[in-house]
Parts: sequence; structure tokens; C-alpha cells
Amino acid sequence: MTLPPFQQLLDAHGPDVHRFLLATVGRDAADDCYQETWLSALRAYPRLRDGSNLRGWLLTIAHRKSIDLLRRRRRAAVPAGELPEVAVLDAPAEDHGIWRLVRELPPKQRTAVALRYAVDADYALIAASMGISEAAARRNVHEGLKRLRREYAP
Repeated sequence: MTLPPFQQLLDAHGPDVHRFLLATVGRDAADDCYQETWLSALRAYPRLRDGSNLRGWLLTIAHRKSIDLLRRRRRAAVPAGELPEVAVLDAPAEDHGIWRLVRELPPKQRTAVALRYAVDADYALIAASMGISEAAARRNVHEGLKRLRREYAP
């Protein structure tokens, strides 16, 4: 099968691709994804072997571009605005309680336990804050608590 000129493909399927992207990534990002979709299609077009479903091929590319964008959004930092300076642990210098033991934990365990119990963070937030996986966040909290149970005698 002979492929049509690329401009003809763009004219025929451009509106569908754009509507799909508007629905999946929103108005703000649709134009960028639209351009990325067509650039990827243009690069791959000369190597395309089967032109029987060009619309489906283009929508597959658009779908992948939308997934890439949504993944980037999840990893992007979210501005928090001005945060008040509040000490989480206002323990006296003579503190012999549990928080003193938490401060003595290895750094990753200390951070994970403090985020979990002082800030009430879920494991996804702990993982994002520490730059680790959720499984690693759970493991750090677990190991920290295990060590605290062993060492803490009220």
C-alpha cells in the first residue's frame, strides 16, 4: 500500500488527534502533546510498513505522548507557597523519650519514621520526599519501628 503524503495525513486526522488530547491531558497541555505526536509520527512515517489503519496508528502515538506527559506531571514538584517555620520536635535537651531514639536511627529510617508519625505522611509522600520507592519507604519505616521496639523501654 502506498502511503499518502504526510500533509494529507495531518489534514485528515489532525482534528481527531487534537480532540483526543484535549480529553486526556486538558487544554493547557494538549497543544504541546499534539506537536510531539506529529513530530514522532513524522519521524516514523518513512519506516511505516502498514498504512491500513493510519488513524489508529496516530492515536496510539498520541496516547503514548499523553501517558508520558501524565508521568512527568506526577514527578513534577508542586509549589507549596510560604511555609511557616514550625519545629516538629520541640524536645528538651534532656529528652530521653522515644523521639531521642528516633533521632538516633540511621538517616533513612529516621526520616521515614519522622515523616510517617510526626507529619502523618502516607507512604507515597514519604517515597516522594526521600526519592525512593514506596516499597523502600515501607521497609524503612518497618525497620525503624523494629529497632525502636527493641531499644525502647519506658
